[in-house]
Amino acid sequence: MITCTRGAVAVGVLAAALTACATVHPQQPPRPAPTASPAVRAAPTLAPGPGGLTPVFRHGPRGGDRTVALTFDADMTADQGPRAGAGEHFDHPQLIAALRALKVPATVFMTGRWAEEYPDQARALGRDPLFEVANHSYSHYAFTGDCYGLPTVPAEGMRADVERAYAVFRKVGVRNPMPYFRFPGGCYDREALKALVPAGVTAVQWDVVGGDAFATDADAVARQVLDGVHPGSVVVLHCTRSAAPTTERAVRRIVPELRRQGYRFVKVSELIGAAGGRG
Repeated sequence: MITCTRGAVAVGVLAAALTACATVHPQQPPRPAPTASPAVRAAPTLAPGPGGLTPVFRHGPRGGDRTVALTFDADMTADQGPRAGAGEHFDHPQLIAALRALKVPATVFMTGRWAEEYPDQARALGRDPLFEVANHSYSHYAFTGDCYGLPTVPAEGMRADVERAYAVFRKVGVRNPMPYFRFPGGCYDREALKALVPAGVTAVQWDVVGGDAFATDADAVARQVLDGVHPGSVVVLHCTRSAAPTTERAVRRIVPELRRQGYRFVKVSELIGAAGGRG
């Protein structure tokens, strides 16, 4: 997801966990796992939305613990290979190193194309318990029309695009990618939510826009996040050096200040679990 710094816009298949100790009544066989499911452990998801549509999660409970989830979109569109080949950096190793040094758990919403371009980094993120990897589509094409100039995925191709990303995650060795999906650009409509029902994902949006896309002032990004955070917030930032070069510096300001305010950093899965099945 890439948004303009002044704009705030209104993930993914998971099988049920393998339950070796479960007892199943012979007349009630277990439900088959979705064919594209890459994961082998349970993860909290939301109940279906109105009309049985794909549920949408925007933030966790506002009361109780002062928790906040930092999320990072690892963006790369299907047609940006030549730019990467010419030296443009769609990864951000320094940001990941900073999160590790600060011991900040985070959720990375990764496109399949990004994982193809940076398989070692994708695999390392998927195997690091500090992080969880979620789905940001394969192509980073929009799931609606008129979404920040992105090319558009037709409705009949939306599920396949999501499942293709999971297939890439499996191929490069990402362990247990989460059943969460973030729409490219944050753009979705009823048709998109309907198209992704068979994928069994929870769509994850946010309530705090970091404004780091194309930003040049790390302090301004930090202020925008700090001013917007509430208990249970989901913050959207980016893990793309070329498009969000200030993010690492902003994070180094954001993390100590929120900790000073009593916040605890968690992954999206913890917030969804705390929501008790409600978006």
